[in-house]
Amino acid sequence: MLAASVLVGAVTACSDPAASGSAASVSVPISPVRKSTSAVPPPPPKKVTLTVDKPRESAGVVVRGVEDAPYNYAPAVLREGSRIRAWWCSQMSVAQPGGDDILHSEAPSLDGPFSTAVPVFSGSSASFDAMHVCDPSVIRVGGTYYMYYTGASRDNHANGSSIGVATSPDGITWTRANNGQAIVVPANDVIRENAYGAGQQSAVHVDGWFYLMFTDTTGRATHPNGAGQFVLRSRDPLFGKGVEALGEGGMVPVSSTTVPRTRSVVEAFSSDWMWIDAVSAFAIAHSTDAGTTITFWDKEFTRRPFDPVLIPGVWREGPGLVRTAEGHAPIHPADPCGRVSLDVLRSTVIGAANAPTDIRHFGLDAVGLRGCTTKAELSALNRYTVPSPENTADLVVGGEVIRFERRSVAKEFSRGVLAERPALVDSLPVAVRVPARAEALRSPDGEVGLLLDGKLWLVGSAEVAALNASTVKTVSEQEWSRYERRSELRP
Repeated sequence: MLAASVLVGAVTACSDPAASGSAASVSVPISPVRKSTSAVPPPPPKKVTLTVDKPRESAGVVVRGVEDAPYNYAPAVLREGSRIRAWWCSQMSVAQPGGDDILHSEAPSLDGPFSTAVPVFSGSSASFDAMHVCDPSVIRVGGTYYMYYTGASRDNHANGSSIGVATSPDGITWTRANNGQAIVVPANDVIRENAYGAGQQSAVHVDGWFYLMFTDTTGRATHPNGAGQFVLRSRDPLFGKGVEALGEGGMVPVSSTTVPRTRSVVEAFSSDWMWIDAVSAFAIAHSTDAGTTITFWDKEFTRRPFDPVLIPGVWREGPGLVRTAEGHAPIHPADPCGRVSLDVLRSTVIGAANAPTDIRHFGLDAVGLRGCTTKAELSALNRYTVPSPENTADLVVGGEVIRFERRSVAKEFSRGVLAERPALVDSLPVAVRVPARAEALRSPDGEVGLLLDGKLWLVGSAEVAALNASTVKTVSEQEWSRYERRSELRP
């Protein structure tokens, strides 16, 4: 079983590699960053202490296996539109070969009800993951789902855990990538009593880079008990080329994924992470004595912009953060620049199989981010309406603003409406102005667009045009085709 059991000496599959009596530590020893001697840099911004509110907790267990599933832990959780999707580690006898399996379920909310769990990925009966697959981390980039997982060929494998990746068009039917071979194996810098190996990975996709954070109990910078989280990145989702590793001087190109692990970002096991667009920072969720601690790092891993935040409550295995498709923090609907929702699913008891189970939901909001201060961070405002300096309404779309005379029309295309205008929005160009009663055209197949500055801005329906007091004129296909069409307003 790749479950959370004590691992000293003999190793049982992909279990939590924590040694007996050691929970993941609160302390975060980090190797020093090299400093330039050529000039004195300006002092870094002060670390911000966030406040928290809206604590929440499910009334009971939200996801579990069925029939003879003896344990349930290490969930990966995605918010996709109006549904929550979860993948986690369990074992069901209907899935062969015998060993850890990855199950899937979905629900309309974090508190359920979740659909009946089904096994979607099991051991290969060959290669490094012959018997066990566990610890899924799932992201979707474009139309492809990537699942990074821990694999082991047998029980009692002694540093045999390694990391693989599979792809899917729907998150249900998976195909092993990289010819079924591991993409990350133990570095074997130091052989310790904790003989787990490499695994418990978490993936995010940021600015074209696939970032992978993972445990390696053989890493040079690993704590003596095996705890530590290391970081690789590549633009290749299989990490077969262009790989960079986090070291003392930041992210540096390396020849392979097995280079020495010289820097850990947090002393912990079974961690998860996500990218917060509004503040250009990583949030790492890891288990501590009182619950799940969220530790923050900037993009270059040179400073921690915020003090840690605690999601309190019982736990028995590492948390799974609720993330968007690419592993980002969901944008807060009411305060995208100042607030972030921190929600996790985590196991809460040790069950009859002496392994973690009973996955429940815990969460809260962290407040006081002071974000959206750079052009990159303004991506958090995409599709938000803000007041304009002309007593109209500006819709932020793709690094530009669309200025509406009628606020009610702008709301039709918005994820939310803000009462105050972030200062940096003033730097965005106005792509087009949408006056009331602008001319509207309808194509022969029913597509509707507003004719603005000689271009057709598609709006999806005649109802939106009517809200703008625009008269809709049906035109021929020939006339419709004369105009350049813009799709930024299409729902």
